[in-house]
Amino acid sequence: MPHARKKSATTLDPRGALVFDTRALGRQPGAAREETRTIPAPDPLSVELAGVPAGSELTVTTRLEAVHEGVLVTGTATGPVTGECARCLEPLTSSVEASFQELYHYEPSPTEDDEDELLLDGDLLDLEPVLRDAVVLALPLSPLCSDDCAGLCVKCGVRLADAGPGHQHDDE
Repeated sequence: MPHARKKSATTLDPRGALVFDTRALGRQPGAAREETRTIPAPDPLSVELAGVPAGSELTVTTRLEAVHEGVLVTGTATGPVTGECARCLEPLTSSVEASFQELYHYEPSPTEDDEDELLLDGDLLDLEPVLRDAVVLALPLSPLCSDDCAGLCVKCGVRLADAGPGHQHDDE
């Protein structure tokens, strides 16, 4: 389950990069709109060995659809990833694509006290917690510079790809 924020005492800033206005949808089920935004990555979006650098460009494509209970948001986020190889510790770069789908409710559920329930703030929704969870879960936990990375020598720590096939140590 993603981290969620209940409706808070503060109002969302409609100019926020990940704040979407749903007024154009109305509350008519089936009404939908699609939007693509390029935004600076919020900080931090990372796991131990890889992450999306703060401020780098994330492309977020969303489809907002009015449904009976609220607004269903479906989308993808793509962006650059930097980190280090889990075997040889060399720097690496790649990209990440994360998909997400969440329902933002018009009203709190009267029958359930769900801590993870996402609510609209008036006509606004904040996509940041959903995006953050989706991107972090899509990051590689053990990124590799190449599929055949040999790693480091356990005796001297030299990168085995640089040392060559004849690398060995004399046992004393």
